[in-house]
Amino acid sequence: MYIGFFSALIIVMSFGIMMMRFGFGFGSPDKGLATIPDGVYYMDYNVNNLPLTEKNILVKKGFEIFRNTPLHIGPKQKDSTQIYAGNNLACASCHLDGGTKPYAAPLIGVVKRFPQFRGRENKIGTIEERINGCMERSMNGRKLPENSDAMVAMVAYMDWLGRAAPSNGKIEGQGFLKVKIPERAVDLSHGETVYQKHCVICHGADGQGQSLPQNDLYLYPPLWGNDSYNNGAGMTRVITAAQFIKGNMPFGITFDNPTLTDEEAYDVAGYINQKLRPTKPNREADFPDLVKKPVSTPYGPYIDPFTEEQHQLGPFQPIMDYYQKEHQLRKTK
Repeated sequence: MYIGFFSALIIVMSFGIMMMRFGFGFGSPDKGLATIPDGVYYMDYNVNNLPLTEKNILVKKGFEIFRNTPLHIGPKQKDSTQIYAGNNLACASCHLDGGTKPYAAPLIGVVKRFPQFRGRENKIGTIEERINGCMERSMNGRKLPENSDAMVAMVAYMDWLGRAAPSNGKIEGQGFLKVKIPERAVDLSHGETVYQKHCVICHGADGQGQSLPQNDLYLYPPLWGNDSYNNGAGMTRVITAAQFIKGNMPFGITFDNPTLTDEEAYDVAGYINQKLRPTKPNREADFPDLVKKPVSTPYGPYIDPFTEEQHQLGPFQPIMDYYQKEHQLRKTK
């Protein structure tokens, strides 16, 4: 449920499905973008249009790592000393359209939003530290050296994406689409039904996705199992996953014309995240200030009286009410 690169209109009209993995986000004013007033989505984000300057060569290298991560810093890299990602996902598996799709965690302006406080580490961190958070969790790997060629190139690509973003980096459509969280626990049976109806065609009945025959890279990534994100990744939170799914899945939909209801996104997110996946080492050290831990974090420890099962599957409103009452915190995820 995480692959996408060209805007939907360009895919349909010009290039066809086999071009989807190549990640050129042109920001075309299709139906999904037209209602967003932020002009940053209408920029030219095709790195192939850049002249060959030293700076642009670095941007292009960052984009290449972004879209074909396993070849450069993952398991398909022939130099074992340069393998940092532990699975064959790509950065573009979650950051769709080359990191330019609204409500798909777009990376436009992200560099300008750092340094940034993050509750998971309970400190102000750099963009390089945030990338390494993904490396250790979504990519189930290890940290990239912050001065490595790959890290420098990826930051250069992200910085280029944000060239038209405001100085604070904040744009419309950043993050994920909000959903109305059902006031009940996840219905796993219903989630399986939704998966069979909407997800199997791309990700398979076994959740292992589809690979391209010419290079064995994923056209559609696995949603669970050994080659997926580990159980410390942000996507293992049901609310976070539901927000991503609602605004982006099935592949090709846009935030303003979703296919799934909030309840369908909620239940299928819970269904996917109950499947087995790799274990993140030392995840119990996350959120040193446990008050800041999101309510749908699926692993302890917690500073509240609710069970791990309820933190995984809900209902989440009682947990949110507890933090509002006991800590005067209004939690939404």
